[in-house]
Amino acid sequence: MRLAISSVLLGLWAGSATALDLGVTWLHRAVPPPPVLSNLDPVPEDLGRAGAELGLRDNATTGQFLGHAYTLAESEVPEDGDILAVARDALAQSPFLIVDAPAADLLAIAGLPEAEGALIFNASAPETALRSGDCRANVLHTLPSRAMLADALMQGLASKRWTDLALVTGPRAGDHAWAEAMKASAAKFRLRARGEAVWDEEADMRRNAAQEVPLFTQGFRDHDVLLVADEAHDFARYIAYNTWLPRPVAGSAGMMPAAWSRVVEQWGAAQLQSRFEDLAGRPMQDRDYAAWAAFRALGEAVTRTGSADPATLRSYMLGPDFELAGFKGSPLSFRPWNGQLRQPIPLVTDQAVVAVAPMEGFLHQGNELDTLGLDRPDSACTAFD
Repeated sequence: MRLAISSVLLGLWAGSATALDLGVTWLHRAVPPPPVLSNLDPVPEDLGRAGAELGLRDNATTGQFLGHAYTLAESEVPEDGDILAVARDALAQSPFLIVDAPAADLLAIAGLPEAEGALIFNASAPETALRSGDCRANVLHTLPSRAMLADALMQGLASKRWTDLALVTGPRAGDHAWAEAMKASAAKFRLRARGEAVWDEEADMRRNAAQEVPLFTQGFRDHDVLLVADEAHDFARYIAYNTWLPRPVAGSAGMMPAAWSRVVEQWGAAQLQSRFEDLAGRPMQDRDYAAWAAFRALGEAVTRTGSADPATLRSYMLGPDFELAGFKGSPLSFRPWNGQLRQPIPLVTDQAVVAVAPMEGFLHQGNELDTLGLDRPDSACTAFD
């Protein structure tokens, strides 16, 4: 009887709904990964795109009852290709883009005359400035910023009363940006710096980690945790169990903050993981989750508003009624001051979830998820005013 009633209700819902078509373009800049010491974790060729494809499937499941049709076009741009020309062509077909490209490309696309009134989702650029002084009104962010990840990690350390930190930073620009985010967050949560050093990329860690790392870490003052800033996850894998002092490692190895991880299993996450693996033949990663969340956010807004107008959808997604079930324990929503998707951040190892931030005791007057990353007073974004 219950199934019959549900079928009738769905039929009535579909009969009263307005048919519409919504096309989305997945726009990807092919950026070669940097050379790394180990090839144990190759970058999937469909990273991010597979998440968008799963979002398409999930939206189609609901859309079939409402007369809503979704399509996904894919635009790949080589490293030296003209991404703005490709973006113009995509925007001529649809005002909805999910972008997997460096921050400079994202800003250039958002500034195109053709992008005025478009709705662009950032699914790969973690720069905190994109959520602050470099924000754009037509860009929403489904990937967490470095500040969000750092705040999640520091809340986890503070909750364990591991207050004294040493830091090893890799040689690349992303490593330094990640290190700066962790240092700013440590100061925010009143954790103390006990030493900092930049890793020498010439060391052969595959053969000499047991000799190199103890010598390198010997000069740090006593500390509770050794932080490692290594966004490519290159040398960080060799740090644990080789340090001069027997200390836990966090940041880019050991306990790591993540938008998503294969070890997340609660809140229906195992079901999402299973569906993704059926589609892609591999575990879901951060950028897959960000692309999935972008497409699902669009689908949720379309379902609730019955519109495919980008201004209508943007207004709803930034409003107080929007919620997205993200399989992370709390409903996700967008910050109306900078377009960042609020979301819990799991702290994980390779084998298990250690904790999920925001941690208990870190309070906020509005939404405790806003203890992660740029709160309204912290953001220099004015485009959303």
